[in-house]
Amino acid sequence: MMNPKPLSVCQLATAGGVMAMTFLAVACGGGTGRTTAPSSPDVWADIDGRQILRAEVDKTYRGLTAGATASPSVEEMLTLKMDILDDLITQEILQHKARELGVQATDVEIDNALNEQKRSLSDADFQAQLAGRGLTLDDVRASLGREISAQKLVDREVVSKIAVGDDDVAAFYNANRAQFNLTEPHYRLAQILITPQRDPSLQNGRGDDAATPDEARRKAEMITQRLQGGADFAQLAAEYSEDPQSVAAGGDLGLVPESALANLPPALARAVRTMKPGTASTLSIGPNYVVLMVVSHEPAGQRDLDNATVRDGIRDLLHARRQQLLQQAYIRHMRESASVRNHFVAQIVETQGKVPGQVIEPASAPAPAAAPAPAPAPAAGQ
Repeated sequence: MMNPKPLSVCQLATAGGVMAMTFLAVACGGGTGRTTAPSSPDVWADIDGRQILRAEVDKTYRGLTAGATASPSVEEMLTLKMDILDDLITQEILQHKARELGVQATDVEIDNALNEQKRSLSDADFQAQLAGRGLTLDDVRASLGREISAQKLVDREVVSKIAVGDDDVAAFYNANRAQFNLTEPHYRLAQILITPQRDPSLQNGRGDDAATPDEARRKAEMITQRLQGGADFAQLAAEYSEDPQSVAAGGDLGLVPESALANLPPALARAVRTMKPGTASTLSIGPNYVVLMVVSHEPAGQRDLDNATVRDGIRDLLHARRQQLLQQAYIRHMRESASVRNHFVAQIVETQGKVPGQVIEPASAPAPAAAPAPAPAPAAGQ
């Protein structure tokens, strides 16, 4: 079993980025204080005296919805903006703690992460993606810096303190012995899914989804080449896969019985049967591309705890469970320790969702100086 890497703070909004939003499922919980009117209608949240502005939410909103073919309803739009704001609040809390502890991304780490993002794209394609999302290179570098700093913070405060002992492994095996008795041969598989279009609900960990079939193919081939060069599959899955169900496990699909191969697309079933364990291949499955790895072949019969695959798999599973639990607990604890005033959600509640139109639409370019300023929204922010 492969070690799942935690998702990034950017991915806090989708799946699950460091590292499609990382801790979004976590960040949406608890920790807000009593809300009072903001100092300005452009202030959508206060965190211990630090402000998050409407412009930050709108910019992220435009980036997430760039290329979307369907127009969201008002309710969907407001819900996404609430999620974005909640994510930004969590980011700010984590960044503040990282600064306090001196846990910051270095320029080298940001450069390396940026080069990884650009690896499958030409400079022209990369610049076109930025322009399509309304971003600049400085925006991307700042976002990567926040993600890396947050991940380093969580690694220091949570991941480094997790210990799974031999007794834990043995206890799990003895309580679940039947799970390790295979009645037929199995294949342990892992995948990285690449789709040929951008879909906000299927964003990868980098937020740089392919927009065309050719771009998807090139990205899948690049990933396969990196795997052949020794790159870690789980890390690449966390960064590139658009499958929300397997990405949290580093692309691991678990054990697939021989009989289940009949239900797979013929090309996929054929690849599973013929690929050697530990090898990866790029497959075209319908409109999508799949980077498939056959991790191992498992014969029928009872697998003992002496089996390294069994032992390491249990250890990885228990580590991942504890990491998920402690990561969620840590972030919620940080949220609840902060004084958070979310003026935007307060206004949605007070107006029963009838927020003025200028809040619903993404913020446009600044108006000329002679243009009159919009009237302030009632009670709690725009």
